[in-house]
Amino acid sequence: MRTRVRGWRWRRNPLRRRSDVVEAWTVLAVAVLLFVGAPLLGLAAAWWAHDEARAVAAEQRADRRQVRAEVVGRTPDTLPSVQSGGQYTYRATVRWTEPDGAERTTAARVPADARRGETVAVWLDSRGRNVPPPADTTTVWQHTLTIGVCTTAGTVLVVLAGRGAVRRVALRHRMAEWDRAWARVEPQWTHRRA
Repeated sequence: MRTRVRGWRWRRNPLRRRSDVVEAWTVLAVAVLLFVGAPLLGLAAAWWAHDEARAVAAEQRADRRQVRAEVVGRTPDTLPSVQSGGQYTYRATVRWTEPDGAERTTAARVPADARRGETVAVWLDSRGRNVPPPADTTTVWQHTLTIGVCTTAGTVLVVLAGRGAVRRVALRHRMAEWDRAWARVEPQWTHRRA
């Protein structure tokens, strides 16, 4: 004789408890949330992040400009640092000429191999301060992908943690129901008085 196990929590069964039904519905909800909800939420977050990153990049492009500046001297007590792309840089004083003919100087990050008198590309904001270059399309897409993947993974973790909590509570209730049922049936089987 073969027994069907599939869907036993859904069918009428004298051994089925309320906690079994709750757990069965939880499994269904978790499956929908994992396979539909989490990817959709990740996609929505990525879409939002892409729009925001493009707006920030456009704002940076409008505010920042690149100038060719001459390295005047190294800023004292400056240690090299690593910029994006693994390139070592240090702070140095640079000088450039504005379109109106005025000469300006500022401290800026320049490549570590730049020497006094060399011309380097420096990014400046509208106030003339040294800033990193504006975000390019690769940076925007990296940000978009990171936000989408992290949102999806975070949603999956929250859903699985919720399922674990519901399962623990359901198991506790199931054991309590079994204890009550056994307390009713035990005297008939052992012929002891409760």
